[in-house]
Amino acid sequence: MTASDNRAIFIVMDDWNEFRLVLAVQRATSLTAAAIALGVDHSTVFRRLKALEERLDVRLFERLPGGTYQATEAGARMAAGAERMEDEALALDRAISGHDHRLQGRLRITSSETLAYSRLTTFLAAFRQTHPGIVVELTVDNRVLSLSRREADIALRPIRPKEGDLWGRKLSGVAWALYAAPAYLDTTGGRLSSASELDRHALIGWEETTAGIGAADWLSQAASRQRVVYRTNSLINQLVAAKSGVGVALLPCYLGDSEPSLTRALPKPIAQLEGELWIVTHADLKGTARVRAFFDLVGEGLARERKLFEGEPSPPKRPAG
Repeated sequence: MTASDNRAIFIVMDDWNEFRLVLAVQRATSLTAAAIALGVDHSTVFRRLKALEERLDVRLFERLPGGTYQATEAGARMAAGAERMEDEALALDRAISGHDHRLQGRLRITSSETLAYSRLTTFLAAFRQTHPGIVVELTVDNRVLSLSRREADIALRPIRPKEGDLWGRKLSGVAWALYAAPAYLDTTGGRLSSASELDRHALIGWEETTAGIGAADWLSQAASRQRVVYRTNSLINQLVAAKSGVGVALLPCYLGDSEPSLTRALPKPIAQLEGELWIVTHADLKGTARVRAFFDLVGEGLARERKLFEGEPSPPKRPAG
């Protein structure tokens, strides 16, 4: 493409929705996923993209086998321009929101499944009682959502943020330990004395295709795969399986120690798996009243449970039932 071709295309494209369409397809690499991101149906994306390419007389995407869409040079240039426009719009939105001193409106939070299930929701209930004008939207997702793109306003993350435009603090460390139902341990000789004894137990683990999760990697190295009798990508379901007596599960201590139906199969946490819990927002939003209120009430509440998160000894739990 020549410089004049680029200018001609951008002169013709005067509708932001056209830029959004190209950017969504380029990011998703499929029309179905792009349609979900745009909140429309597949046929609408197909029709709009075809009409845009015909009007510009330029091929924006190559249709590859398997339904994948790969941007041409023209499509990539348009997507890059759309992303710059999106960045400017989001920066303006954050700048305006960052000066919002009202304790009203929407606040979008993202958290992992385990934290939402075990600890977070109780604090969200208290937050709602204290600030009834704030509508909380919780996205339970183990992915790291973009705070720069306003996919969430506040994130509770198990890792230290690397992006330079984020602001927040560490709430606590996060420990992991091995858990099982007492009845299961009674029938298999009691608690383990070391992790080397895992190979005499039935284990609850992740799907075999799981990669990049520290706990899953540790378990695959600590025991033979033949000992894993139950696999699921959900830690909550691993908890339920352990409660049901299926076998031994590796769980974060704030999840396992809170469950009366479980006990530690190995008394001490796994030192190699020590993690962190962070609360973060975009630096542009740290002055927003809603964000500050959430940090003060929910962030401080979670920080007060540091001993639970870090797996420190606690009084014995009462038996279930």
